[in-house]
Amino acid sequence: MDEFDKGRLKRIVKFLLALLVAAGIAFLMKEPGFTDSQVYVLFLLLFAIGLWLTEAIPAFAVSLFIIAFLVFSLGNGHFNSEPENIEKYAQTFSSSVIWLMLGGFFLAAAMTKTELDQALFRFTLRISGRNPRNLLIGLMLTTMVASMLMSNTATTAMVIAAIMPLLMSLGRGSGFAKALLLGIPIAAATGGMGTIIGTPPNAIAVGALENAGISIDFIDWMKYGLPIAFLLTAISCLVLITVFVKDRTPISLAFLEDQKVDRSREFVRQRRIVVGVIIVTVGLWLTTSWHGVAVAAVCAVPLVVLTLTRVLEGKDIQGLPWDTLLLVAGGLSLGLALENTGLLSHYAHKLIAMEMNSIVLISILAFMTMLVSNIMSNTAASTVMIPLGMAILPGFRTEVALIVALSASSAMFLPVSSPPNAIAFSTGLLEQRDFRIGGIIVGLLGPLLAILWVVLIT
Repeated sequence: MDEFDKGRLKRIVKFLLALLVAAGIAFLMKEPGFTDSQVYVLFLLLFAIGLWLTEAIPAFAVSLFIIAFLVFSLGNGHFNSEPENIEKYAQTFSSSVIWLMLGGFFLAAAMTKTELDQALFRFTLRISGRNPRNLLIGLMLTTMVASMLMSNTATTAMVIAAIMPLLMSLGRGSGFAKALLLGIPIAAATGGMGTIIGTPPNAIAVGALENAGISIDFIDWMKYGLPIAFLLTAISCLVLITVFVKDRTPISLAFLEDQKVDRSREFVRQRRIVVGVIIVTVGLWLTTSWHGVAVAAVCAVPLVVLTLTRVLEGKDIQGLPWDTLLLVAGGLSLGLALENTGLLSHYAHKLIAMEMNSIVLISILAFMTMLVSNIMSNTAASTVMIPLGMAILPGFRTEVALIVALSASSAMFLPVSSPPNAIAFSTGLLEQRDFRIGGIIVGLLGPLLAILWVVLIT
């Protein structure tokens, strides 16, 4: 049996194991008063968690399964004694949250194609100078800012690729190389906390609040996320400098001279268009409360202008991370099902009966989300924890959604805890134990700062 067959067999075993465990736990947890819909959704929740944990199938495939299962089981009179209208579960792909994320993807793709991202980092490297400490500060700050508009995965890949010649010249034993490779993923993850489009958990929180009739616009989110992002980045940078950057010998930036930029008229024209679109789009996002245009509707600007001007063409659109959109759409469908079937309310009332302090419950949810996000997708963790928390604490729905989403971005303890960590680990210049320092700092301070700040200003 070759490696491919072994891998396929392993995935099949994981899938069947997740199926059996989910069915067994659902059978034990169901109660006499449960409707067919509640039993099906309970099983689906447990099965989806099992698939996310075991990675038996891709995460986006789990989301497709969620939507298909809900349509099949809840709307079919042959399997459900009280079939319901399942349109809402199949239409989450048209949610405003999805369009908001799509707008961010278009902006990121345009920046990458016109090499504005590389120009930004070359500028950062030059103004930071050759001092290792300043260079680390400059790169982490720029990575944080870029991750507010771009995928933190794409940002990390871009930055590490840009400085790879420097990393190779420093070598595996360099403390400064470790500081860079740990600092960039941390800054990418914390930067994602700053805006709605920074990371999928943020969008899931906004979607959940929108379903509950609570509106959070672009600038509202920044009031909560930006201070936490900046403080976490600053603290992490200070710790990395203290631990790893003990040598102040100037760093050679000769590798920058080898990077050439296309100066053709068409390239310059496209760059100008992208800069204009970014300014207009972000400006409209930040001033939503003034002009009243919905944040998701503003996304029409990059979608329309970038395609009409041929900055982005068919092949560019095909390369967008559609799997992430599918992942979020499936998560929104599962969240709706948990809420509409009354399953969340049922278990929420049980927890409420324990009469725990609201802040204690929020803290448990926040740190539990962070821990779970270290071993499974933070999008998946948010999908489960945000609706549960909002059901447990109906009087604190805004606080719960924001805190849980921000806590989900605090998982940095393992190489597999986040895609940015995995990218840094793939360079071969880090050991698994190197991630512990960032994982502990961000993992402990992230939820704590989120709780303190959100509760303070809400």
